[in-house]
Amino acid sequence: MKRIKTYVKGLDKEMQGGIPEGSVVLVAGKPGTMKSSFAFNILYHNANRDDKSGVYVTLEQGRDSLLTNMEGLGMKLSGLEKEISVLDLGMIRKKLIQLTNQTWMEVFKMYLKNLKKNMDIKLVVIDSLPILEVMAKFNSPREELFHFFEWLRDMNVTAFLITEMEQGSDKFCQNSEDFLSDGIVHLDLRREDNLVNLYLSIVKMRQTSHKRGYFPLIFDKDGFEIVTD
Repeated sequence: MKRIKTYVKGLDKEMQGGIPEGSVVLVAGKPGTMKSSFAFNILYHNANRDDKSGVYVTLEQGRDSLLTNMEGLGMKLSGLEKEISVLDLGMIRKKLIQLTNQTWMEVFKMYLKNLKKNMDIKLVVIDSLPILEVMAKFNSPREELFHFFEWLRDMNVTAFLITEMEQGSDKFCQNSEDFLSDGIVHLDLRREDNLVNLYLSIVKMRQTSHKRGYFPLIFDKDGFEIVTD
């Protein structure tokens, strides 16, 4: 089976080499758990090391702000402009005004289809799924999300959908997206000895044998790493 590497040291080994190609994966966690950085890391290293093109759709943070933050983490887009596209909400809204007869979701899909055609994108990150649901104004969220997830699979891309967990809640999402997805990666924060430490768990990953425990997650100058021993 073809797999997409996360390039998180130690993690791909725990997933038989990576995430099955073509999967739709939720990246879930509370605020501050580095969900956006984790997802961008996958996009960045797949473009830089494997020549796999991708698009990062940011629906909350502006494009310039996102890229500044990622550069601060050592992931500079310079030299990878042909492999990585960053699409933000402002660009979609601008196009929506020009195409007044189309819905927000139709314009969103049009952008991704064009990028698939022109760049042959292999990876898609959507940040975040709850904002997409609000912008799309789903009347029947579970049914419409089912069709959206199937549309992503038909695009022949591996998709990472960032979802925000509420404080004090163990729910990964609000509209049964966890049942519709092929995988769930949970990022967690824990207070230990006056420190706030990051943890990662592979809650679910179809077609993959993996452990279900929580691994300490570290980020430093060498990137992300999980501690398995």
